[in-house]
Amino acid sequence: MLNFSYLCTYELLSKVPSLKDPAKTVKQELDEFNAIPDNKTNAHARLIAKGEKGPEIVDVSHMGLNTKERADLLRVAAETEKQLGTKRINECFTKDFFDTKFWYMWDTMFAFQPWHSAVEFKRYLHRFIQEFPRINSLAGVDRTPYNQYDSIILPIEAYLKSQGVEFLYDIKVNSLSFCPGSAITVSEIHFASAKTGATGLIHVEAHDLVFLTLGSMTACSSLGTNTTPPKPLFAAEEALTAPDGAWQLWSSLANPSLNPHSSAFGNPANFYTRIPESNWLSFTVTLKNPEFLENLEVVTGNKAGTGALVTFKDSNWLMSIVVPHQPHFLNQPENVQVFWGYGLFPDKVGNIVQKPMSECTGAEILQELLGHLNFPEQPTLENAITIPCMMPYITAQFLTRKHGDRPEVVPKGSTNLALMGQFVEIPRDTVFTVEYSVRCAQMAVHELVGTKEKPKDIYMGEHNVKVLVEALRMLLT
Repeated sequence: MLNFSYLCTYELLSKVPSLKDPAKTVKQELDEFNAIPDNKTNAHARLIAKGEKGPEIVDVSHMGLNTKERADLLRVAAETEKQLGTKRINECFTKDFFDTKFWYMWDTMFAFQPWHSAVEFKRYLHRFIQEFPRINSLAGVDRTPYNQYDSIILPIEAYLKSQGVEFLYDIKVNSLSFCPGSAITVSEIHFASAKTGATGLIHVEAHDLVFLTLGSMTACSSLGTNTTPPKPLFAAEEALTAPDGAWQLWSSLANPSLNPHSSAFGNPANFYTRIPESNWLSFTVTLKNPEFLENLEVVTGNKAGTGALVTFKDSNWLMSIVVPHQPHFLNQPENVQVFWGYGLFPDKVGNIVQKPMSECTGAEILQELLGHLNFPEQPTLENAITIPCMMPYITAQFLTRKHGDRPEVVPKGSTNLALMGQFVEIPRDTVFTVEYSVRCAQMAVHELVGTKEKPKDIYMGEHNVKVLVEALRMLLT
């Protein structure tokens, strides 16, 4: 999801040339795409429920909150992070709150679970208060012309290469060495080839700076196929031997027996050892027959690319799907359509397919979706390829945590090292957003390099009276 409040991200994109037209920036390309009326997001079927005669669109003009639930929301928003501490969201609300229309829309939009951190939930209430009045239509969502890899990552990569940046692929960083003394100064980077296992090291010179991404939301992900499920979830300890090495590297830096500065590197075990609390399953569907999207348009009232998120509230898996504007990939054939979806409860048995989502093949996941929509299985099933992906750490950044579990972007005493990613601490900002990653990178550069220009302040809609009034009006519906 992209949003006008992503000030750092949009500033970055305003400096990167478009791949299609170098005279334009990626930001201009994005603005032009979203200015086209047919591309604007306005979901008419944000929630779909099981009705007596088939799927029914839920009326989401009202949030379905009672007086106590509204009061609880305001209380959580008002409490300090210190007061909330390590509380889970479900420790702050009654059980009925998690069956309201507000919760079904909020948790599937941002991927919150009831056992996730109340602090992170509070941050989202503040950070996205401007989206509260349109949570039912997702009209505040900006779209990229293609998928975000083709529309954002590739242009950035091409631009950096044109500026002389060297990318080394299939390389795993195993550890860092530090200079003796109390200051945190990296002296060596130890790495290995992911293909051959050959090791090497980089000597960090006095003028060098080291920027390191901690942890990974996509580490240890497992792909299934149209006919096979993803691999079962593993023991948490296996994260330390995973091929990407992300959790092993962070763990080595936070280990006092390996690093004398370990106290400055947080607590990775809090995030990688709680897989049942952080995993869900996503899937992509490639269609070679237009019938599914044609039927979906009739049910939802949205053309591809205008409906954003559709959540099946009675799904045991709490399944949602997103149908983007077509084509979604640069080289996508005209006779092919693609969309993706996810289930927040992959351990639950399906409503139609009588097995947990995590044990389903791609075809069985699509069969479950067709059942919720009351669509015929053919010709869609025989003309589709569905790829499931189990993601053990996709919401690890939302887990309850203590102060210090997430390290600072530039640890105290660091002379040449900055930390980035979804597991560093940026006060007030919200993880699981591209904005968080861009902001911490800009903070790292500013603090280590001493640039004159600081990262833009975090957008806080709550400082705007009009935003507050509109959010309160929606809360009271």
